[in-house]
Amino acid sequence: MALRKFIIERDIPAVGTFEREQLRGAAAQSNKVLAELGPDIQWQESFVAADKTFCVYLAKDEAIIKKHAEMSGFPATKITEVRKMIDPTTEKDGA
Repeated sequence: MALRKFIIERDIPAVGTFEREQLRGAAAQSNKVLAELGPDIQWQESFVAADKTFCVYLAKDEAIIKKHAEMSGFPATKITEVRKMIDPTTEKDGA
């Protein structure tokens, strides 16, 4: 089964003020849980804002994302499946 792309919005107060060591600890916790869950979920990257993170994951479904959130302690406030992607070169597709 192919993995699908999801954006996970996580409400984490003051996350934008976290020091490097705090972010390293969060990444380590997430990676530990990902290793336990196996190949049906992969973390690609995260964007840290003032009070939120926006994480890009590949996963088989929303259920495994919710399981990761539960096990890691990081909220999955909103989970959105990415249906298509575009970028500046999209205008030239098929030309």
